[in-house]
Amino acid sequence: MDAVRLIKSTQAALAQARTVREIVVEAWQTQALAEVIGSHLTVHGPFEARAAAGGLSEAGGRASGALRQIALRAGVLRASQLSEVRDPWQALRDLADLLGEVGIALVGVACACEEDAVYWQCIEAIDAADETSDRVGALLRRLALREHGGAA
Repeated sequence: MDAVRLIKSTQAALAQARTVREIVVEAWQTQALAEVIGSHLTVHGPFEARAAAGGLSEAGGRASGALRQIALRAGVLRASQLSEVRDPWQALRDLADLLGEVGIALVGVACACEEDAVYWQCIEAIDAADETSDRVGALLRRLALREHGGAA
């Protein structure tokens, strides 16, 4: 399945998420998408952007172990369905938007939660989404430079 389609599916699931668990699962789904999109672009993307794509993959894979366990209990990762990234620019822009939405949702959960452990898991997930978002921005800049004939 194409990356943009997977991102749209995750955005829809996040929009429908109502419980802490559902929001945390979608945060992990988003990080997993970043990891596989980065991995895909590391191998199949433009040469000039491959190192930045590797950084995106690494950042996506750093999500908290606690988040990963919650998400894995919830079922299959959408990211495992990735087969192509037809439009890297659009996929990365959509991923950046999704990471922003995840951050906002996690802030809401962190502010409303009464359990310290959940609060700190949310803070870790917010940090992970922020770092991943920075990596997406760097990759978008690389692609823009390549498009305009500049060097990074």
